[in-house]
Amino acid sequence: QVQLVESGGGLVQPGGSLRLSCLASRSDFRLFGMGWYRQAPGKERELVASITFSSITNYADSVKGRFAISRDNAKNTVYLQMNSLKPEDTAVYYCNRAASTTWPWGQGTQVTVSS
Repeated sequence: QVQLVESGGGLVQPGGSLRLSCLASRSDFRLFGMGWYRQAPGKERELVASITFSSITNYADSVKGRFAISRDNAKNTVYLQMNSLKPEDTAVYYCNRAASTTWPWGQGTQVTVSS
């Protein structure tokens, strides 16, 4: 059973930056497209960034130009660099497969953007 462990969240002022990490406990991690999702209070979970097994990236319009997803297959880890953060980026961030079928969700990491 795969486990996903997200880290790197925190409280940051508007305009600030954070780098999230997600460690997957799956030896064939490199074969899967991965994504970062977020869920704000009272809203549905949404996919904000994805990266294929060959490192082709895609972003939601709301984060395009501000967020960057990357992966290190040797470390079974996917990253999300978040710059120019806005209050509307406040949410719990999760990583998972960027697919209709997902692995069990991790605990996520809270990102709060506030002055």
